[in-house]
Amino acid sequence: MSISGKSRIYGLVGDPVAHSLSPLMQNHAFKMHNIDAVYIPFHVLPDDLPSAISGLRALNVAGVNVTIPHKEAIIAFLDQIDPEAQLIGAVNTVVNNDGTLVGYNTDASGFMRSVCTELNFIPEGRDVLLLGAGGASRAAAVALASAGVKSMTIANRGQARAEKLINNLMSHFPSIQFSAVDYNDNRYLKAISVADLIVNTTSVGLHGEEINFLPLENIKGSALIYDMIYSFSETPLIKSARSMRLTCINGLGMLAAQGEDAFFLWTGIRLPTDFMRQFLGRAECRT
Repeated sequence: MSISGKSRIYGLVGDPVAHSLSPLMQNHAFKMHNIDAVYIPFHVLPDDLPSAISGLRALNVAGVNVTIPHKEAIIAFLDQIDPEAQLIGAVNTVVNNDGTLVGYNTDASGFMRSVCTELNFIPEGRDVLLLGAGGASRAAAVALASAGVKSMTIANRGQARAEKLINNLMSHFPSIQFSAVDYNDNRYLKAISVADLIVNTTSVGLHGEEINFLPLENIKGSALIYDMIYSFSETPLIKSARSMRLTCINGLGMLAAQGEDAFFLWTGIRLPTDFMRQFLGRAECRT
């Protein structure tokens, strides 16, 4: 990689960022398409987010991805928000248009491509359960609702946040049966038992911790499990689910798909289908 005074700078804003595979795959895409650009991680603590966004403007950073815990908070510091990102209430991609920072959300499209192709999931008329009510959950909820699921339960440690998310969605998707529950609610166990798709949108498992609020024995055998946490090694949820012969995948496919969409927003170049997923697959084989 050769950096010059003309190189465009892209990056990732989050806390943490050291684990991220985004620099690996985005820099590969720049290299393969002869784009004079570099993608680097920016570790930004929550209290430093306002000054970090000012820094992006001052340094003329061309664009960034946004990850936990900033996907919702960053909206207040941007100039424009894409309508879908506005509905989701979270931003994971920012484009710097000559000093105007525009927020987008490619998590929704990336998640839907991944869950439908890798799990052969057909959303129409299905019952889904989302764990967590943060920015990633918002993206999955909008994507699944737009695809026509029958019912959606959002479970969170603290029901109020899940209720707030559902109240926002109900007016846009009146035909869907929405529920907000706490992990200690009996309705949560019922939702687990009937769900056709269960999605972990929380960060639990990122550092190897067990998801002790998801009793796998309550899940029906035909259910599909999607763990948004991505890793070349099995997350505790994936490992436990596979030991019980449940169908499950991690978030590598979503990471790749949302990254391809972000790359298009930054460069105007549409990458070949599964370009980044295939690259991550090759990288995984080398580890």
